[in-house]
Parts: sequence; structure tokens; C-alpha cells
Amino acid sequence: MNNWMAKLAAKDKLRVAGLMSGTSADGVGTAIVDVRGGKVRVLAFDTFPYPAALRKEILRLCRPETARLEQICHYNHVLGEVFGEAVLKLCEQSGVPLRSIDLIGSHGQTIYHNPRGGRYGGRVIGSTLQIGEPARIAQRTGITTVADFRPRDMAAGGEGAPLVPYADSVLFRDARLCRAVQNIGGIANVTFLPPSGSDASAEDRVPCPRLRGHVGTSRTRKTCLRERRHGTQLECATRSDVLAFDTGPGNMIIDGVMRLITKGQRQYDRGGTRAAQGEVHEGLLREMLRHPFFRRRPPKSTGREQFGQQYCEWLYSRSRREGLLPEDMVATATALTASTIALAYRRFLPRRPDEMILCGGGAHNATLVRMLQQQLAGVRIRSTDEFGISVDAKEAVSFAILAYATIQGIANNIPRATGADEPVVLGKIVPGR
Repeated sequence: MNNWMAKLAAKDKLRVAGLMSGTSADGVGTAIVDVRGGKVRVLAFDTFPYPAALRKEILRLCRPETARLEQICHYNHVLGEVFGEAVLKLCEQSGVPLRSIDLIGSHGQTIYHNPRGGRYGGRVIGSTLQIGEPARIAQRTGITTVADFRPRDMAAGGEGAPLVPYADSVLFRDARLCRAVQNIGGIANVTFLPPSGSDASAEDRVPCPRLRGHVGTSRTRKTCLRERRHGTQLECATRSDVLAFDTGPGNMIIDGVMRLITKGQRQYDRGGTRAAQGEVHEGLLREMLRHPFFRRRPPKSTGREQFGQQYCEWLYSRSRREGLLPEDMVATATALTASTIALAYRRFLPRRPDEMILCGGGAHNATLVRMLQQQLAGVRIRSTDEFGISVDAKEAVSFAILAYATIQGIANNIPRATGADEPVVLGKIVPGR
């Protein structure tokens, strides 16, 4: 390991900026956190919206029929500058000195995700592409940047998603309660966390994900367990009982229908007020629930490739043929999100969780939350705000934690969630100054 990297990994506490731009492509969520051992403290967070023209170009890149090679190349570097600028802005407005930040973790902007892959040389090779050039971020800020987390998991046979279960386990696992961390961004994904007190024997059967040779030393499972108990490192979270997968569309179809019915005047259903005025078309909902993705067993992930603009346009046309009012269209799209989450819990989780911890933009949608509570009676619904992390900040915080683990040499994928053959260290590291 290079000397500068060894020094960074050896620090008792790291201050990390996390950057996240999700499927909705509405802006850069930016968080600054202090990570010390298994403790994470959020110092600052904000979302810096994309200008309308930039967002339009990003969404064009996400559609094969409108994406162009020179534009993908160009906006990869543009977004690198935008992401770097987001860190500078947050430091300025929060009073956190830029020089105090040790590390940046950037998810990038996914423009295409194809985990089922294509054939080459007799093999099926999954692929994914995130833009937001990390070399630009590192150069703009002077801070070592970890980015492009998905490809290593795919190289190990996984789907490259979901990525956040490691952070979910660090942040929300409880000794007694069974929890489901439910993110509702453009796509919805769940992390199932059984009580940590129930798996001591199983834990010992899982290979230690910390790599040998960490900072020039050999690490053993016994050492790793002892350090975790003493709180001197982040939890090694690749346990065999943590399960995670995409449940299906989150806000993506709701947002798409809103844009179509308002001719682009409204980008989303604020608070779920439009859906609350409509009625769910049960026949159309049943038709949508027959989509093969909802029957597929985990590990699984999805994105705009299956539930993007083309799907929204189909739903809009189908709804008009059925004579649905605009409010009914939004209510039915909202019911699809709630129903697919509840269906995934019933079909694929080992047991019903005691608590659902909500995060992402969908947590602001009161109609969606009400539908979830109706379909998952007996599950207490909470939000990450109750744990000191804004529902909007949680994804950015997660990528700060993932970057921390990468620098520490800790494997930060969860093979049971992604389908990878083994635990691996995710991300590519670009040195700062």
C-alpha cells in the first residue's frame, strides 16, 4: 500500500464527504460525516439541484434512443466538476473547513445498468455505467476520492446493486429488533436486518471480509472480531443473514406520470396530494403487478431500463384508454410502489420485520406511507430522521461509509444481496493532493 494511503487508513477518525445522485437525477445529495470505529456522526447535508437544462441532458443519456457517445463523454466530466463543486459549496455554507475532509465517496450518476448482461466468449457479462469523473472531483477539491463502486461487485459475479446494505447494517442493526431499511428513491430497495443478537454462531461461520495485508499487516478473523467488540473499526457487515434487493419502482413511475399529465409543469407529486385525490384502478394495478421482475427471486436489481420513460408512457396511454382521471393515474402509480414493496416483503423476506425504517424522497409522500401502513399492518414505520439522519441524506451518508470501508481495506459488498461470489472491496481510488 502506498505510504499516503496507509497514513489515511491508519487515522483514528476520518472525515468523509458522501455524494449521491439517484435515479431521479434531480441533484447532488452531499453529506459530510465523521467516522470513528463503528460511530458515524453527520456534520452537514444539503442537496444541490441540477439546473433544468443539465437534468434534461442527463435524462437523455439514460435512454438508448437519445444517448450519444460524445455527450456521454462530455457529461462524464461535466458532472465530475458539478460533484466537486457540491463539496465546496457544502463546506462554505456549513463552516466545515475543506482541508479537514480526508476522503470523498461518490456514487456517480447511473446512466445504464444491465446486471443480466450480454454474452461474450461463451459467458454472460453484466455491465453498468456511472458518470461523474472522479479525477475531476479529486482535482477540484484536492481530496482523495473513491468512486465507481458497482463494477467490482459485478466482476465478482454480482449485480452491482444494491450497494448500501453494508452501511444499513452499520447504521441501523439492532440487538433485539428485526428491521427493514426501505429506501424509496427513483427505484425502491430494501435491506433486511435480523437482530444482531441472534446470529453470533452464524457470524463466526462467515469469512472475515477485511483483506489480508491491510496496512502491511496480516489480519485474522479473531482480531477482526475483537476490534469490532471494542469499537475500533466499522462493523464487518457481510453476514450471511443480511438480505437486500430492489423491490421495484419507487418514485420513478409516479414522477413520470406527473410529468405527463401536467405536460412537464410538475416533476413529482408533492406530499402525495394528487394521489390522495384519486382512486386506484385495481384492474390496471393487477396488470402491472404481473411484470416478471416482481416474481424474480433475489438477488435482483432494476432501473430505468425496465421502469423508465417508456414504461411511464405505456402506463399513461393505457390509463387514458381506461378513462382514468389524472388523479386516478397518480393514485394507481403510487399503489404500484406500495404494493410491490409489500409483496416483496411477503414473498422474499425470511420474516415480517418489527420495524420499517424509511428513507429517500418517497418518505415525504404521505399517501404512499399510508398505503404501506395499510398493506403491512403490524409493522412499525419509522424514518431515518429518528436516528439523526435525514431521509434525504441517508444515501449520501451511505457512500461516505462505503468510501471509509474501501480505504480501510474492508470488503463492503454483501454477496447475499448482490449475488457476488465473494466479499470484495468496492470502488476506485483517485489520490488527492
